[in-house]
Amino acid sequence: MLTGILVLLVLQLGGEVIVRLLGLPIPGPVVGLVLMFGALLVRGSLPAFLHRASRALLSVLALLFVPAGVGVIAYLDLLQESWIALIITLIASTAITMAVTAVVFSLLLRWFGPSGGQEARES
Repeated sequence: MLTGILVLLVLQLGGEVIVRLLGLPIPGPVVGLVLMFGALLVRGSLPAFLHRASRALLSVLALLFVPAGVGVIAYLDLLQESWIALIITLIASTAITMAVTAVVFSLLLRWFGPSGGQEARES
């Protein structure tokens, strides 16, 4: 399990390094996840040590939300000042996410439909 956690931390560090070097406006851990996704695609399967580490982290997932909750409490005054903008942003981002998900799903369904996507490849 220690090897799996080490791999996850190295990928996160790699993401942070890439973001800082290239000045990307996205979080380093997100780039680390993309790196892990690419590595898993190349490998073709999930290594056992990474599976064990991910299961262990998922079992304590609730604890990982504690820092976010502390942050909300720490900035409660700021949240109270701009609650209308937050509500509008949450509703708009949820609607946009649902719309994009529906479009992507319909495109994927058209490509990989019930017949395995034969019509899309033939046309």
